[in-house]
Order: sequence, then C-alpha cells, then structure tokens
Amino acid sequence: MNREILEYNEHLTENDRDICYQLASMICSHLNVSTSKIWHGHPVWFLNENPVAGYSKVKAGIKLLFWSGQSFDEPGLAASGKFKAAEVLYTSVDQINKDDLTRWLDKSEIIQWDYKNIVKRKGILERLK
Repeated sequence: MNREILEYNEHLTENDRDICYQLASMICSHLNVSTSKIWHGHPVWFLNENPVAGYSKVKAGIKLLFWSGQSFDEPGLAASGKFKAAEVLYTSVDQINKDDLTRWLDKSEIIQWDYKNIVKRKGILERLK
C-alpha cells in the first residue's frame, strides 16, 4: 500500500482507521494494476490516470467514493455531486459488505467516465468504458 495512504490512515481514530485499512486492502487487491496517491487530501486509486475509487474522513464517518458509481446501477450507492460519482458511508468496519464492495470494484474497472480530461473538455464527461 502507498506510504502516503498508510500515513493518512494512521492519523485517524481507531474505528476510522480500521474502516480505512479494510477498504484500502480490498481496493489494492482488486485494483492491482492501479496507482494510488493522496489526491486533494484523500486516498484515491487511478486506472490510466483516471480516478476510480477513493475514501475520505467526513464528520459522519468514512465516505467511500466511486467516480463512475452512478453508472454501476447498484443499490447501496448514493449519487454524489453533479457528475457520475456515487458514495457509501461507513461508521463501523462491520458495515463493509465484502461481496458488495468486490462487485463495485469490479464495475469500477469496466465502467469508467473520463475524469482525467474533464477540465480540457470544460466540464463535459465522456464514457471510456
């Protein structure tokens, strides 16, 4: 796992840290060809420089975000923002459903919108896959 992400996780409370370690472990194992880094202050995983998944500490817990998640057509993911992102909020590691997360991660590889070039396209998203 990326050292910056380990450091991010280490600065969290024990409960939040447990959630983040579980998420990071599953994301790393399922998106094993991805790159990861702290991006805009939060851990994010990229495929071909395109953000696909990440998480962040918010007041209510840990928010897991899939940049193309609205296109997954999956229960359990809520629309987030004005583009195609979807999220789920965790307050306990017990809430992480490994089957759901595995399915979402699989979909994040095959369903992608081109966030990498959104600025060049002046806010217009194009479907990559």
